[in-house]
Amino acid sequence: MTTQPSSVAAGPVSAGPASSGRISVAELTVWRTMLRAQVRISRRLQSGLLAEHDLALGSYDVLMHLGEAPGGRLRMNDLADRVLLSRSGLTRLVDRLQREGLVIRQSCASDARGLYAVLTPAGRDRLTEATPTYRQGVRDYVLSRLDDDDLRTFGHILGKLADEPEPSPPTRVSGPGPGGLPWRPAP
Repeated sequence: MTTQPSSVAAGPVSAGPASSGRISVAELTVWRTMLRAQVRISRRLQSGLLAEHDLALGSYDVLMHLGEAPGGRLRMNDLADRVLLSRSGLTRLVDRLQREGLVIRQSCASDARGLYAVLTPAGRDRLTEATPTYRQGVRDYVLSRLDDDDLRTFGHILGKLADEPEPSPPTRVSGPGPGGLPWRPAP
């Protein structure tokens, strides 16, 4: 009879969030399940948007954020943060959307290096057409599977995960410290 290891990495099962970096099998299973769920939901949403509107999920996300912004425009840096793309990834996506006539770029009057992505009337029309498909997908693949208690709990958990603390600055180190310790924080 074979048994499953109790943790990933050598050593004891972790005691939870305050552990020393070890991840238990249960914790790793939750992590992988979250990743799998996110990928499956995204693929299903993308499939519906492509089939009914010839619009990729990433493109819909950009149009949605622009549609919700005052004047239908956002600075490219702000848009990249909202859609969770690198600056170069967003630039390529906005290039495609601009070729399709769904967005345009405008210079920023207060910063010559800054650019805005702006939703065009055709982009707003495409967003309006695709939104019911997107929302129905969210309902079918997520919301319909959760009761009110699940939804509250899920919202609470996601809020904890999305509320990232500011990273602490790296600790600079210098040579051996008092008492023979190999390193000490630099002054």
